[in-house]
Amino acid sequence: MFKGRFVLITGFSGAGKSGALHSFEDLGFFCMDNLPPALIPKFAELCIQSGGKINRVALVCDIRGGELFGGLFEALDRLEEMGFDYEILFLEASEEILIRRFKETRRRHPLAEKGSITEAIREERSRLEDIRGKADVVVDTSDLALADLKEKINRLYAPEHWEKNILITIISFGYKYGLPLDADLVLDVRFLPNPHYVESLRHLDGNHPHVHNYIWKWAITHRFFQKLKDMIQFLIPCYIREGKPQLVIAIGCTGGRHRSVSLSNELADLLAGESYSVRTEHRDINKV
Repeated sequence: MFKGRFVLITGFSGAGKSGALHSFEDLGFFCMDNLPPALIPKFAELCIQSGGKINRVALVCDIRGGELFGGLFEALDRLEEMGFDYEILFLEASEEILIRRFKETRRRHPLAEKGSITEAIREERSRLEDIRGKADVVVDTSDLALADLKEKINRLYAPEHWEKNILITIISFGYKYGLPLDADLVLDVRFLPNPHYVESLRHLDGNHPHVHNYIWKWAITHRFFQKLKDMIQFLIPCYIREGKPQLVIAIGCTGGRHRSVSLSNELADLLAGESYSVRTEHRDINKV
C-alpha cells in the first residue's frame, strides 16, 4: 500500500505547469515531466515497491503527449483498481493571458501546428474539459506571479511547517581570505573586541568556551546580536514568500577563527531552535 502523496499536474499549455513542478521539486517531491499516461500505473507500482523511499510524487501529464494523452482516464481507472490514491492539480488561465504568454516566450502551442494560437487554446480547453471536472484542485494562474503560484502550492502540498521551508547555511570567514562567493547576506563583525589580541585566547578558536565567554562578555556583542536577530527574523519569512529555497549568510571577521565563528554558532542555534533547517560552515577556522 502506498502511503504518501501522488499528484498529477495537468492543465492548459502556458498555465504554469513547469513552474509548478519546480515548486514541488523544492518541497522534496520526486518529479517527472511529460510522462505518457500509459506509464503512470507502472510508475505507481514502482512507488509501492520502493518501500516508502518514493513517497511524494508529482507528475506532469498534458496535451504534449499527443494521441497518448487520450489514455489518461484509462490510466487513472487502473490506479483506482490498484487502490492507489492520487490527486489531480489542474492549472488554467484566461485566453487573453495564455495568448500573451505564448507571444512573450515565442514558444509554439502544442496544438498550433496549422491554426492560430487562439484556435489551439480553444481546442485544448475543449479536450481538457473532462479531466478538469475530475480535478481535486483547480488553480487559475491568470493573476499569479511565479512566486504566488509557489506559495499556493506550498500551502496545498507542503508537509508540516512548510513556512520554514528554506535551507539556511551560515558561513564564518576571514576577510583576509576573501568573501564567500555564494553569500546572500554578508555581515562584518570586525568591530567587536578581538580575542586574537588576548595571548591566552589567540591559539584557540570561536568554538572554545573561553573565546565564546570573552566575545559575549561585551555589551556591544549583545546589542549587535539583538539587532541581527530582529533583521534575520524579519527577512527569512520574506524570502520564503518570494520562493527562495536557500539562504547563505556569511559572517566575517579578520581571520575567520574567533568572532565570526562564535557569532555564526549563536545565530545557527537561534534559527535551529525556530525549526529552520540550518547548516554551519567555518570556512577559515583552521587557517593561520
